[in-house]
Amino acid sequence: MRKVIVLGAIVAALGFAGAAGAAEVEVKMLNKGTEGVMVFEPALVKINPGDTVKFVAADKGHNVESIETMLPEGGKAFTGKVNEEISVTFDTAGVYGFKCKPHYGMGMVGMVVVGDAANVDQAKAATHPGKAKQAFATLFDKLAANKTAAK
Repeated sequence: MRKVIVLGAIVAALGFAGAAGAAEVEVKMLNKGTEGVMVFEPALVKINPGDTVKFVAADKGHNVESIETMLPEGGKAFTGKVNEEISVTFDTAGVYGFKCKPHYGMGMVGMVVVGDAANVDQAKAATHPGKAKQAFATLFDKLAANKTAAK
């Protein structure tokens, strides 16, 4: 019996150790933020595989969903409901583009970069409506600036 208890304690400790290594980042869906109106804040998030992003409906009228043409191979699509928060764990490395469906054309978009951004060229090639095109160009510029600064 004692061996079973000790084994159970070891298994529980290993489980907690794995969970403790994963981070959670919060992204707010806002009507107005430091970067303008109809924005995700922050719009560019860099995380490690296994980390979670919690999309918080700070203001009403927003949702978050992945952009199919901006998913890495093996990456899972996600869709949140309007006015509800959603937590997404990213296990596959790469660039994930996301949008607020009601405000996509207004440029309410963002990116999660998980580990190595191997699919960055594929993600850059995606087309977007209205102001979303310029918003993504700005995000890719920020990503490139971060890479060169890190070298």
